[in-house]
Amino acid sequence: MSNWTLLLFAVIFVALAPVAGCILAGIDRKISARMQGRQGPPVMQPLYDVRKLLAKERRTSNRVQDFYVACYLFWIVVTGAMFFAGMDLLLIVFTLTLGETFLVLAAYCSGSPFAQVGAQREIYVAMAYEPMILIMAVAYYLFTGGEDGGSFAVRDIAGFGDMAILPMLGIFLGFLFILTMKLRKSPFDLSMSHHAHQDIVRGVATEFSGRTYAMMEVSHWYENIMLLGMVALFFQNGEWTGVVIGAVVAVLAYILEIWIDNGFARMKWQTALKSGWIVSLVLGMGNIIALLVIA
Repeated sequence: MSNWTLLLFAVIFVALAPVAGCILAGIDRKISARMQGRQGPPVMQPLYDVRKLLAKERRTSNRVQDFYVACYLFWIVVTGAMFFAGMDLLLIVFTLTLGETFLVLAAYCSGSPFAQVGAQREIYVAMAYEPMILIMAVAYYLFTGGEDGGSFAVRDIAGFGDMAILPMLGIFLGFLFILTMKLRKSPFDLSMSHHAHQDIVRGVATEFSGRTYAMMEVSHWYENIMLLGMVALFFQNGEWTGVVIGAVVAVLAYILEIWIDNGFARMKWQTALKSGWIVSLVLGMGNIIALLVIA
């Protein structure tokens, strides 16, 4: 793909990802409600909630908190734009972590003990899923050629010509596992749950309100679309068929995460940390070794 085409994809992401993310969040609520025997809100309820939050009077426990949340939103948008522009996957991982860091700082600076506990749990979960994401980037490098011409660039991975799903099946399964953590779904929604059935006090977002809370919700919409794009990347082969298959699998993966969210109780942070590292070592490193042997 040309640079102009990739730039267009980045612009489309910035413009349309909030719309798609809002609809996905609404579908999430609807499916969750039906699984619990309720009617549920309309699909566009997340949009109505954000619009109401934006109309509220600004109230904040610490003005620095608003700045940190704005930085969180900015870096999530930048990270997603970089991904759909086909840039370096390692750089994308680092900027995504930078965005998460600003969210943790926003919770810490509020002074609320509930928010600070949520921030601590956010760090624990990040320690659980980060190894798998880094291993995924290394696996893509080996898949595209390794020392003989491998690449970390998303554009090279997507246009390689062969789908990565079979050579990187272990990585794919491991990524689906840590996707539950990244989407903040039960049993790993330790720092913050997106549904009222888990929290009375909402962890890292306890002290957020009004426009600050709205920015955080929009950030989640952007992040969810980018993460599903990472799922779809496993099925790219340089053709439109890969795009279609990847999109379908990404939607199915999201539905699977909704089912997991409603079917499992929250686990302790120790369990999340241990399981994340075990999956990274067994599925991730096992797949890396297999790619090295094949090469």
